[in-house]
Parts: sequence; C-alpha cells; structure tokens
Amino acid sequence: MLTTAAYAAASAKSPLAPHAIERREPGPRDVLIDILYCGICHSDIHQARDEWGGSIFPMVPGHEIVGTVVKVGAEVGKWREGDTVGVGCFVDSCHQCEPCRDGEEQFCEKGMSVTYNGREQDGKTPTYGGYSTRITVNEDYVLRIPAGMPLDRTAPLLCAGITTYSPLRRFGVKADSQVAIVGLGGLGHMGVKIAKAFGATVTVLSHSPGKRADALGLGADDFIATKDPQVFKEHAKRFHFILDTVSAQHDYNAYLNLLRRDGTMVLVGIPDPIPLSAASLVMQRRQLAGSLIGGIRETQEMLDFCAEHGVASDVEVIPIQQVNEAYERVIRSDVRYRFVIDMASLKAS
Repeated sequence: MLTTAAYAAASAKSPLAPHAIERREPGPRDVLIDILYCGICHSDIHQARDEWGGSIFPMVPGHEIVGTVVKVGAEVGKWREGDTVGVGCFVDSCHQCEPCRDGEEQFCEKGMSVTYNGREQDGKTPTYGGYSTRITVNEDYVLRIPAGMPLDRTAPLLCAGITTYSPLRRFGVKADSQVAIVGLGGLGHMGVKIAKAFGATVTVLSHSPGKRADALGLGADDFIATKDPQVFKEHAKRFHFILDTVSAQHDYNAYLNLLRRDGTMVLVGIPDPIPLSAASLVMQRRQLAGSLIGGIRETQEMLDFCAEHGVASDVEVIPIQQVNEAYERVIRSDVRYRFVIDMASLKAS
C-alpha cells in the first residue's frame, strides 16, 4: 500500500484537516497518478457536511482531478509515464451492464464507484478523492488532457464541464438555437461558455442583477434579472432550450413558459421537491428532462471540444491550507467561478 498525504473531514462537524490515507499499488491495469490540481465542487461541501445523508468518514473529497501518470501496471496499454491525465466523478463501474457497454458508466446498474464518499466495486473498500497527492485508478476510467490546456482551469471541466456539455450536446443545441442558462455559478458559467462554443445565442437568467456584467463578459448575448416576475411574461416562448443549473428552490413552471413549442428544459441542479403543472408541458408540447455528468467517452469528447474551442473554467487557485475558508466562500457565492487546489501546497507541507 502507498501511504498518501491528504486532507479529510473526520466527521460532518469537522473542518478538513491533514490526514494520511492508503492507496493501492497499481495492479496490472491500473495507473498511479501524481495529482497536480483538484477543483472544489459544491457537492464536496454537501457530502463533507453530510447534508445529503449517508456520508462515509473520514472523507477525502475531490472529483475534478488533473495530474501526471507516474506508474503503470504491466497490462496497461492506454497510458505511459509522463502522460497528463484527468479523473472525474467516478473511478470504476461493473464494465458489464448495458449502460457500461454503451459508454454511459454513470448509469451503471451495479452502481458506479464514485471518486470519493463511495465504495470500490468490491462494495467494501472506501474511495478517497483528489484532495490528496496521488490516486490509483483503472486505466479505463482515466481521461487524456489535450496538449496546451491550462491544467488548473481544466480541472473543473471534469465535473462542471461535462455536467453542462452533456445535455447541450444530447438535446441538439446548435448555431441557430436560442439558449437560456439559469444561474451563473460554477455550472452556469461553464454552460455559457460551452453553449457559445456550439454557436448558440445565449441568455443568462439570474436572480442577481449584479451578475449582468459577468454574464456578458463570459460571452452571453443577453441577461435577464428574474427577480421581477414581469420578465417571465415579456420573454414567454423565447427559447428553444433552457439549462437549469440552480439547486435552490424556484418555480419550474415560470421557466418552462419561457420555452417555445417543442422546447426542452434540462435540470442539472437538484433542489428540494418543486410543484410542477402539467399544463406547463402539455400546452406547448415542451419537455422537462434531467442529466447526470457523462460517461468516459463523452467526457473525453468534451475535453477535446473544449481544447479545440479554447474553453476552460474561470478559477481562483488556492493552497490546500485555505480549503475550509474556500468552502465558506463557496456558500456565500464569493468565487468567480471555481476554486482549484494547487496540490504542490500539500506536497510541500
């Protein structure tokens, strides 16, 4: 076993603190990755504080990982030492069920092994995430980082990037699409960038009027402050597609009425239950759908797309010693738009 430096939450009430974990030595089809950067996702906070229930402690969060391959197993054919790679929201799945065979491992019928706060496929061994100096992963669940991408700004693509790319691609957003992005946070700002790269006309819908300049600066064509209910009447039937990134409660029906006939709204945020009127869907033959990250194949496609179009996350890079302060700032929405931990700070401590 490989004793590895990390930061972990000992309990739901504990701050993240230095902690040693054990990583497995690479097996025949494993790669050992020296972690360079790891993004902070809001879900890290929810799980470290057991806000969703079922958290496994001690917990090492982090599923937006970029690093360098430093060792490969004897049967590994995809990777070599020195390759720059990424690890996203899961590190294994059953490899055998229909979703896995289709390249949709996130829907594995046995259950994907999430990168942290989960179990390996043996159902027993806990998984530990990227707030650590290294990680051992099966070669099939490792992603190639295209040459020239800024590594710190690429890390959040492994969650925020694929979470927004997948529905935009799957529902056919294209050059003549009128697209609305609901919310301008870690997910929303990536939604704006990727939708623009698809060629769409993009409008940001936000309850915070002060985000107008940011939205336009990110490339949005328009901004609508949604605090005024009158705007929902003024912009009724305007959009082909709405990507809803908000996890706070809000009125789905109001947003659905912004869709044209046959329009689609996709949820990637998970708020508490919200009443839904069937009429909001039926009267204009609209669709309401959900989306969950993406499989390995689609995540690689997303990375290649972002490299081609010069898309990366807007980040603030921090040493790991500031992670607890960063959590509080995320809760206050005091980051533009994603924190990324420089793991050199942990190796040096």
